Amino acid sequence: MEEVEGIIVSETNYSETSKVLNIMTKEHGLIGVMAKGCRSLKSPLRSVSSKLTYGKFMIYYKRDKLSILTEVNIINPFKNLQLDITKISYAAYLLELSEQVIKQNNSQDVLKLLIAALTKIDEGFDPLVIMDILELKYLEYLGVMPVIDSCAVCGQKTGIVTLSSYRGGYVCKNCYTNEKMVSEKTIKLLRMFYYVDITKISKLELSEQAKNEINMFLDDYYDRYTGLYLKSKKFIRDLQKIGC
Repeated sequence: MEEVEGIIVSETNYSETSKVLNIMTKEHGLIGVMAKGCRSLKSPLRSVSSKLTYGKFMIYYKRDKLSILTEVNIINPFKNLQLDITKISYAAYLLELSEQVIKQNNSQDVLKLLIAALTKIDEGFDPLVIMDILELKYLEYLGVMPVIDSCAVCGQKTGIVTLSSYRGGYVCKNCYTNEKMVSEKTIKLLRMFYYVDITKISKLELSEQAKNEINMFLDDYYDRYTGLYLKSKKFIRDLQKIGC
């Protein structure tokens, strides 16, 4: 028997009453856990065997096999997040994305970053901005970080005029050809997004222009370099189109 801290990132029904849960844990990375009978109405595991459950899980741990869940003590129920369909949609995407990231880079930082992001969304911060911050940070763990401290083409640190996913990051005035221009504030914010400690964010005041420019850059960058095509991201894009 072992206690692990983690969050359920995905779930699959198993038999008529059980589930297999994928839990991102502090101690063992991503593990598979069987929640026996959790779909039964009277099961004590029913309310704690779903995606977004963050807590301490008592399990019979089996290395490289399905562990068995016996009990869960909730750390943060993300109550505010759970009441808002838009926030839930962003959270679902971040869970799916984080599961893919940790499969490629089994770093404890992935769980820390995910929990920090979900906490900020639950506290009422703009889910689009929090998502973009997390997406940018995850690119380092995926091994395809854009160049954001100099020109991606020539390496010059001054005269940066725009961003280009095609060129791999910042582009200076000497290397600029016909890339779409972004605001100077957007260029500075992208760098700030990478270095900011999500847990210490206390204010987010961004113009719609800056938010849209950063989001478009990251969307295109992910499409070009990560190979990740997640169903939940398509839903996020649909929400953005209708202004949610």
